[in-house]
Amino acid sequence: MNNQTHLNRRLTWIWLALMAFTILTYAVSRSEFSGTWVVVLLLVTVFIKGHWIIADFMELRHAGLLWRVLAHGWIILVSAGILAAYMMGL
Repeated sequence: MNNQTHLNRRLTWIWLALMAFTILTYAVSRSEFSGTWVVVLLLVTVFIKGHWIIADFMELRHAGLLWRVLAHGWIILVSAGILAAYMMGL
């Protein structure tokens, strides 16, 4: 198997996982589940999805450390802001 085939297979599996996480997020939003643990679970899925998009679809997996730190740091910063706003609203 050549590198392009391996990459295509990897991206396909990641895309399927992204769709599964999106469906999970939608299902949780339509359910009776609530509370801090749900918010934390959803923010964890946001980070995982963001990491896959940054690393694989934006192709920053092999980029310089600064670019990876900036991209992942942004996800962490926004997620922390959302969690802080939720916790202040309790």
